[in-house]
Amino acid sequence: MSSEHPQTPSPSASSETIRTAIDAARTALADADAEVPSAALPLLRIAQEHVTAAIDEAMAAVLVSEGGTIRTAGALAGLSENAVGPRLARTRLLAAYGSDAGRVTAAGVERARYDLEEGRHREAPDQPDQPKPMRFRARRTTT
Repeated sequence: MSSEHPQTPSPSASSETIRTAIDAARTALADADAEVPSAALPLLRIAQEHVTAAIDEAMAAVLVSEGGTIRTAGALAGLSENAVGPRLARTRLLAAYGSDAGRVTAAGVERARYDLEEGRHREAPDQPDQPKPMRFRARRTTT
């Protein structure tokens, strides 16, 4: 890749993204006070979101840089193979290679590897805010 495009995602940029997410999670965890659970919960949630982002970026890096498979990356992260695709679509490295359904497939990973080798890795389209990971919401209350 040429130095003319410093914003283009690359494995080294992915490493920096992972490092930043880990540092942010550490900060949130350090600020969480176990003696005041109501104050700790929001900080723990923030830390969890940063760790999730780091996991997603690390899975993308494993696929693109190390030639791993979606199944292998999911297994390393403790996820099922079906859970990996949507998470990869949120990463800097593979977001541009996702489908209209919001998933990155093996074909998208192969294309990203090829483009990276050729020095023309695609950037993700600008998105104002990345969607947050889905969370469980109860449909009805239980008694």
